[in-house]
Amino acid sequence: MARQDAAEREKAKTIGGLRGLMPFIAPYRVMVILAGCALVLTATVSLILPLAVRRVVDGFETGSTALLDSYFAAALGIAGLLALGTGLRYYLVTRLGERVVADIRMAVFDRMVGMSPSFYERIMTGEVLSRITTDTTLILSVIGSSVSVALRNVLIFIGGLALMLLTSAKLTGLVLLLVPAVIVPIIVLGRRLRKLGRENQDWIANSSGSASEVLSSVQTVQAFTHEEPSKRSFAEVTEQAYLSARKRIGTRALMTVIVIFLVFGGVVGVLWIGARDVRADVMSVGELVQFVIYSVMVAGAVGALSEIWGELQRAAGATERLVELLNASDSVTDPARPRALPQPVTGAIAFEDVTFHYPSRPDQSALDGVSLEVKPGETVALVGPSGAGKSTIIQLLLRFYDPQVGRITLDGVPLNEVARSDFRRHMALVPQDPVIFATTARENIRFGRPDADDSEVEAAARAAAAHEFLMNLPDGYDSQVGERGVMLSGGQKQRVAIARAILRDAPVLLLDEATSALDAESERLVQRAVDELSEGRTTLIVAHRLATVKKADRIVVFDNGRIVAQGSHDALVAEGGLYARLARLQFTEGLAAE
Repeated sequence: MARQDAAEREKAKTIGGLRGLMPFIAPYRVMVILAGCALVLTATVSLILPLAVRRVVDGFETGSTALLDSYFAAALGIAGLLALGTGLRYYLVTRLGERVVADIRMAVFDRMVGMSPSFYERIMTGEVLSRITTDTTLILSVIGSSVSVALRNVLIFIGGLALMLLTSAKLTGLVLLLVPAVIVPIIVLGRRLRKLGRENQDWIANSSGSASEVLSSVQTVQAFTHEEPSKRSFAEVTEQAYLSARKRIGTRALMTVIVIFLVFGGVVGVLWIGARDVRADVMSVGELVQFVIYSVMVAGAVGALSEIWGELQRAAGATERLVELLNASDSVTDPARPRALPQPVTGAIAFEDVTFHYPSRPDQSALDGVSLEVKPGETVALVGPSGAGKSTIIQLLLRFYDPQVGRITLDGVPLNEVARSDFRRHMALVPQDPVIFATTARENIRFGRPDADDSEVEAAARAAAAHEFLMNLPDGYDSQVGERGVMLSGGQKQRVAIARAILRDAPVLLLDEATSALDAESERLVQRAVDELSEGRTTLIVAHRLATVKKADRIVVFDNGRIVAQGSHDALVAEGGLYARLARLQFTEGLAAE
């Protein structure tokens, strides 16, 4: 997505993208006003300082020690005021920057955590993380430093120019002749700099995404001895990011060289003319010193602005990328006026002529005209070959996606008319690939119901045949299980996931190959727990191993996205067809193999 969007991002106008920060800055108006006052104070004091220097220089000619002392005292007081104002400005703008960036990070994360899986088919998780980290760091630099420095330099530029004019109109006119020569390279090279900055950020995002993908699957990478290709791939992307950064740095360096040379070269020329005026008694030495200081301040302001301009452009690009996430459209959204489910929820489920295509496979039907009713408390097993559409039923029931045709209801209410959080809290899921978080075993189980106490957590673990192995961990339930549960085996992860679902105690239970990673003994124990758990609950079981679904109230057979048969195990075997063939393969040939 980063590469596809690069062309669109390049069309954005200058630093206008920074307007996207205004909603985040607006709540802190008081802090902004105080920072603005400190900014004006420091700029004003900075402009007064050359006047004090002029008095000191010219004071040497008066011969009055008392007057000279007063000038020095005034200059020292002005310096103290400048230091105080600068410190206050730094504190306020830096604090504001940290606060705004923290708000942006939370807003982006809040938005991303609610996006449907179809969104993540179009963008890598690593790129989202890059935007939350790298791009917000750029914004922090701008809000906490660059913007205030830029505004301060603008004030110094305007005020210094006005005071230069009052000091010597002739010399000021000569200085102004240099302005067009300075502005032109800023505009021309600034556009190039912005384009390179956006390109560099895209490559950094790609690099982060590549690293995230490999590191999150490091065991598979190592198992297939794919370390070297992965290293080469990451190195190529990282090298491109470096080359892009080198171009940006070179352009910025060139712009800095041109601007500073023109500015300070002009100052030297003006100083030469001013020295001749002093010789001719047209102006005093103090006035010339004052004018030179103002010239240096104005020149420094222009030079600083030329550098800050590049930072502002990069921050504008970063803001656009973050706003892009905040404004990203999602194919699955909550209704404007959600309906409430009847209470209590009984778990009656209905698929009505549902046809669905995954966004990444628009020409291939995952489900084709599927109609299915599940009564409250009924246990229904979904079986069939891989890719037949079984897990898609679970995906649609959780409303990770919406069907293109047909509708899905819970207790007679269409899911797309109910807030997702409202109906999902009545469902418990055990996925085929259990997700284990990098925390303790206890907190992983408590994820199913955060308000559960320790005794309830342990009861759920016992029901899922997980208590014994959890107690054998170094710190028992309080043992850290590592990122993605690396401290646990596949079967142990599965049992923790089942305990989580048991703890949730929801009226609808969804088991997607829930016992696929268990050994025979654990499977028997967990199957008994699942049988007890499913009592009085609507249960959908997706399974390839038919031995786990023989006791289901009803078995629904899928093939190529359609329901081809349904009934009890014995009836389907007697009927022949796909289920009978699968049963023969698993039971008869399995026994022969033994």
